[in-house]
Amino acid sequence: MTRAEAPVALSCGEPAGIGPELAESAWEQLKGDLPFVWIGDPAHLPGQVPHVIVDDPAQAVEASAAALPVWPIPVPGPRVPGVPQPVQAGGVIRSIEEGVRLVQSGAARALCTLPIHKQALAEGAGFAFPGHTEFLAHLAGVDEVVMMLASDRLRVVPVTIHIALSEVPRALTADLLERRIRITRRALVTQFGIADPRLAVAGLNPHAGEGGRMGREESQLIAPVLERLRAEGMDLRGPLPADTMFHERARAGYDAALCMYHDQALIPIKTLDFDEGVNVTLGLPFVRTSPDHGTAFDIAGRGMANPSSTLAALRMAARLA
Repeated sequence: MTRAEAPVALSCGEPAGIGPELAESAWEQLKGDLPFVWIGDPAHLPGQVPHVIVDDPAQAVEASAAALPVWPIPVPGPRVPGVPQPVQAGGVIRSIEEGVRLVQSGAARALCTLPIHKQALAEGAGFAFPGHTEFLAHLAGVDEVVMMLASDRLRVVPVTIHIALSEVPRALTADLLERRIRITRRALVTQFGIADPRLAVAGLNPHAGEGGRMGREESQLIAPVLERLRAEGMDLRGPLPADTMFHERARAGYDAALCMYHDQALIPIKTLDFDEGVNVTLGLPFVRTSPDHGTAFDIAGRGMANPSSTLAALRMAARLA
């Protein structure tokens, strides 16, 4: 079996969240059309659909037509929807590690991760990483990765991510912006198959600084980086006013948008595609996607979880791989 024929690996995420329900719902809609193997403790599945234990991921391709393929990982204790159990942290971490191992070995074609609860992982297993993305970079042995949120209508990359808005001007440097642009462009070529990507780059300030009257980051920091990279042949537009970058006609002019801070990037895509946005990690030596939502403890176990983002993440993982 070639990598392209292998299943997608789906890590279990936080057992107390909606992850187990999403795995079953996704299989129910995809079945044999997009084979994936869920990595987790089968005792944590709600049991609304049949599942089958596999001892070789290749078995998932045929088995997925009739049941949810499971790569079993023992996790201590029962699943308690809405109540995370720190004792289960080690199993959750092992699920991610197994997913990386399977995709690096070629037994899986891509990795899709269900949401984790970082506090439970820290309390139960001393998990010291800020999140999934940094842990995956550590497992893959790479120094830097980039978070992209993607859907069929928009791809966005925040240059700075989970920091206070007041800290953004200090965190935003020419070196950081250049690295983000290079990693994003490379991934668009190698993973998304876009030969000559067009990148739109937002300004930091209203109206992209309006000639310096509303800020000078555009003229002193962003524009010089873009000019230098254009000289290398990159197709870069900007710095652009963020308030006019995301309407339909504007989006038709670029393949991805780089934004200067978290909400500048995430508000547009969550407005356009709240249920089908996908988190894609750029810069890894393998494809990794994730649904763009959290553990949803408030609805876990109630049969209310919407699988749209998980379905989109699985489909994108298979397509990019």
